[in-house]
Amino acid sequence: MSQDPENLKKSAKEHSYKLAKLGMELGEIQFSYKIEEKVTKEYWNQRMEDFKKYNEKGFEYYNQVHAMMNLVNKEEAQIFLLRVSKFRQLSTTLSETMEKIKDNPTIIDSKDRQQSLWSREIKSQITEQSNECLRHEMDMNGSFREFYEKHLKSILK
Repeated sequence: MSQDPENLKKSAKEHSYKLAKLGMELGEIQFSYKIEEKVTKEYWNQRMEDFKKYNEKGFEYYNQVHAMMNLVNKEEAQIFLLRVSKFRQLSTTLSETMEKIKDNPTIIDSKDRQQSLWSREIKSQITEQSNECLRHEMDMNGSFREFYEKHLKSILK
């Protein structure tokens, strides 16, 4: 902490305000990683749009978290930035898989007894990727909560 305590407190409060605002916006989007077996292009187009919107706001949120962490502990902030980068990779992979399903929505239909191996693999991938994104995001949030308790709570009082 190279800043004087008063400037640090002021900066932390500004970042905290921005973070709270982004968190509320993110909550309003209400994206769910749960995979539903909908077999229409319209559903998957909308799902991809919703994910894109959620993802963009999520990256704004996590970049704000990083900026806030960086005020207090640059090393832990850099580790968090690596987690944000991993989340970007996971999100990109999930988007690519959604695109495959959007192009051929019957892939996701478990009632289709004639599914090809490729269709079953895609269906398995989207479930696995969605779960991985959700777990990673939960891990990132848990990491920030710990950081907040350890470093920021006392500053923001």
